[in-house]
Amino acid sequence: MLGLGWEAPIMLPGEMVLMKLFPNHHMFCCFSFGYVHSQLRRDPQSAGKGWSPRCITTVIGHMMLRLPLLLSRAPLQRFSSWRKVDGTRPLSSVKVLARVLEARAAAAMGMIAKPPVAKKVSHVLETLGDKREDSYYWIRDDERKNPEVLAYLAEENNYTDAVTEDTKDLQELIYQEMRSKIKEDDVSAPLRSGPFFYYRKNLEGQQYTVHCRRMAPGGEGPGHVDEVMETGNGVPEEEVILDENKEAKEFEFYHVGEVKVSPNHKLLAVTEDFTGDEIYTIRVIDIATGQLVAKKITNVTSQIEWLKDNETLIYVTQDEVHRPYKVWRHKLNNEQSDDTLLYHEENEEHYLDLHKSESDEYVFVISGTKVTQFVLYLSCNEPEGDMKPLSPHIEGEDYFATHRADHFYFTRRSEEIFNSELLVAPVNNVSSLKVLLPHRPSVKLENIQASKDHLIVYVREDGLQAIVIYALPPAGTPVESLPEGQKIKFPEPTYSLEDESSQFNSHVFRYGYSSLRTPQSVYDYDMNTSKSVLKKLKPVLGGFDVNKYETVRPWATARDGTRVPISIIYRKDLVRLDGTDPLFLSGYGSYEVPNDPEFNVHRLTLIDRGFVFAVAHIRGGGELGRKWYENGKLLCKKNTFTDFIDCAEYLLENKYGSKDKIAVQGRSAGGLLMGAVLTMRPDLFTTVVAEVAFVDVLTTMLDASIPLTTAEWEEWGNPTKEEYYYYMKSYSPQDNIQSRDYPNVLVTGGLNDPRVAYWEPAKFVAKLRELKTDSNLLLLKCDMGAGHFSKSGRFDKLKELAFTYAFVLKTLGLLPSSNP
Repeated sequence: MLGLGWEAPIMLPGEMVLMKLFPNHHMFCCFSFGYVHSQLRRDPQSAGKGWSPRCITTVIGHMMLRLPLLLSRAPLQRFSSWRKVDGTRPLSSVKVLARVLEARAAAAMGMIAKPPVAKKVSHVLETLGDKREDSYYWIRDDERKNPEVLAYLAEENNYTDAVTEDTKDLQELIYQEMRSKIKEDDVSAPLRSGPFFYYRKNLEGQQYTVHCRRMAPGGEGPGHVDEVMETGNGVPEEEVILDENKEAKEFEFYHVGEVKVSPNHKLLAVTEDFTGDEIYTIRVIDIATGQLVAKKITNVTSQIEWLKDNETLIYVTQDEVHRPYKVWRHKLNNEQSDDTLLYHEENEEHYLDLHKSESDEYVFVISGTKVTQFVLYLSCNEPEGDMKPLSPHIEGEDYFATHRADHFYFTRRSEEIFNSELLVAPVNNVSSLKVLLPHRPSVKLENIQASKDHLIVYVREDGLQAIVIYALPPAGTPVESLPEGQKIKFPEPTYSLEDESSQFNSHVFRYGYSSLRTPQSVYDYDMNTSKSVLKKLKPVLGGFDVNKYETVRPWATARDGTRVPISIIYRKDLVRLDGTDPLFLSGYGSYEVPNDPEFNVHRLTLIDRGFVFAVAHIRGGGELGRKWYENGKLLCKKNTFTDFIDCAEYLLENKYGSKDKIAVQGRSAGGLLMGAVLTMRPDLFTTVVAEVAFVDVLTTMLDASIPLTTAEWEEWGNPTKEEYYYYMKSYSPQDNIQSRDYPNVLVTGGLNDPRVAYWEPAKFVAKLRELKTDSNLLLLKCDMGAGHFSKSGRFDKLKELAFTYAFVLKTLGLLPSSNP
């Protein structure tokens, strides 16, 4: 037995099986079998379960890299007599595995690698009398264990490796370039909380974050805008409260969701994901000893909150389709089975979100869809209390809440109040809502944040963010109105802002700032004096000079007359703007998520090679208010795709790039964007990069057993209804692949991805490869040990990005001369 559910005609020890397959290569067989066992021992997923996906691909890679000549001589017929353990039929996955080995061996010997050809199995999907043939439906495996599927994915991955062999040196060069620009031993801006400064740091050569704290001089206090955490001799020692590097050693994938310190600063609660499937485990640690002080809580979301008794945690669990739907109360040292259910959201289209007010007085639970949202609350001073309704629950209305003193503050959005308004209600009479800032059609109210004496309001106008500070009356007095707000001034015409944590009992407010050419910066702002102090500028090493870079923000005109903004950056000394420069255009355009012009140090790899880098702020995103989003969803979704096409044409017509050197990229819902524009205008682009691509829209939205489907109906529509079915079918990339020429395409996926299942990009590539009539590259890169967000280590992520950038350079004909 080989641990894969297969058996050979004669039961032999592992090395004897290899000898049977590869006669006259005894040393290879013994070494390979030993290597297999060493991988099984090292792989925690495999313990007692046979081979995990990671182990399978690792061993395949080992065999391919070490014996190409032998593998090329291993006849396929040697695998043909193998059968499944149940004896039902020949094991086609072994044949697939053989083809993987043969293809990689051929590549190693300088032969042209043949692209994998997925088998076709008839599968008819019928809805509303309409039949669709999905010949690659078999690639879906909800358990992620089917040997045939795993072997097919391995075959695709190894083909991708083979045809990009000529970029290996370039990938390493790009990786080293990107890494050289990072200050590896960097420290975040310390934040005062209680008697401590809390901060995060990275260590040179280490992949993950270290969470630390130091005692603040004078103990607990509000601090001030010029305050600096002292380091060196004669100051309080640094205390490491969590070193992610130590925790990650045992795992291929490791991600920390939230790190929450108890109110008395003695305990640490952390949520951890070990596979990338976004199913977390809670650990509670004694900070002083580093020891586990309570039993682990498993199968939860990343969100946790403490109550003030320092022994009660609030957390959320998901249903079988990954919908957050239950809120629980847990007492330390109790069994998880004894936890108290505080709220159960039974509406399958609603999902739950958990957070605490800035005042630390209330835990809020938000139940919402893309259209309707309401708030429940629990006092942090009542560990045995019940979850109560805070906002009205009205279909089509969206509420968000925070707290300060005797009042709750709300944002409310509805169809009429589409850009939201600000309201207030007394804590003892939450139904008595009063408008403080009325709705403005041209200004979107995005977020609110409270402090002891102020209310911070994030707004967006004409696509740009702004922060307005309002002074509040003394605690204990009614809030009838707001005075004129003070607007924080920023140094550049276009920029991006980030929420940062601030201390509630302070007049100092913290925010993040960057632009396409200004690295991430953290500022403290004194809300009494309007003084702003830079606390942290993320360093960019390697001689970065902001003055070399130019940023512009033109507006393209879409085919229906709508003006669409585009953010652009390029090197002034390298770009000619004569229609010959390579162009890299990215986009997203979904979920009302703004794709703001923020700094990304890794983009410099392309920009410093003479690329024009552009971001299209297309409809469906949140850049220009609620209507911008609504005009790019449901039955208006095609506006997202045509906006992107029109932006690309605008850039080419205005000589921002070459028609022969245009690469476009999108991720997740942005991957849908890529799939859609690829099938709508394949002639327009040279290269398309679709990452964790949501491309089988219609089939997924028809299947309520797939995670997040029902909650997504308000974004894409419910295709059980005829108008949505046929509209969705008209743009769903999987349903619109035709026999025609396509550009170079790279599609990525993650085996453990709960948001976009791996089979969507895999099926898309299989069908596209079947029908395309060109000789351009079509590659699938499926991460067998991660989920939606790729690798978990910061350097591993850089290697993935280096691969993508090398693919772009290769397919645009821009490989350096040493990589012909």
